[in-house]
Amino acid sequence: MIAGAFVRKGAALVDADQLAREVVAPGSPVLRPLVATFGEEILCANGELDRERLGQIIFSDAAARQELNRIIHPAIAELAGQRLQQLKGTAGIPLVAYEAPLLFEAGAEERVDRVLVISIAPEVQLRRLMERDGLEETVARQRIAAQMPQQEKLARADYVIDNSGSFEEALQQVDALWEKLTTENRP
Repeated sequence: MIAGAFVRKGAALVDADQLAREVVAPGSPVLRPLVATFGEEILCANGELDRERLGQIIFSDAAARQELNRIIHPAIAELAGQRLQQLKGTAGIPLVAYEAPLLFEAGAEERVDRVLVISIAPEVQLRRLMERDGLEETVARQRIAAQMPQQEKLARADYVIDNSGSFEEALQQVDALWEKLTTENRP
């Protein structure tokens, strides 16, 4: 939602979740070690990664999650670096955004000049995650717990947008930050 607001204002977007989908496409060199590690049951009948099944495995097992990250993060890092480099300095693009929910967990903050963290009240985060992904509360809490605590991310942020309220309130914060960032970046 927030990344999309920046795109509508003219930013280019590199989405780490989309990159993660690309690097595990059928036949990719990353998919083979995932299957070797987690088993054939993480594949759909058509050979695509069954993200839901893999999520069930890794969100209930920290060691499995670390192994997944060891396999997939280098490929995402390489692809992200390529995409960000392609966009850097491109005429007509005032800002390049890298949307990476696991930016700090992946040690990827060096890929960007500044870090924006989207904060959210814990009860709102839980409710929205359950609604968006159709998750039971226990599963949603498990997924939230698997991430770096929000307070740690906030302490490492250059900018913060609070997304606990309405969409309009968040958009006002996007507008203000867009103005600040695009004014700073003007020659």
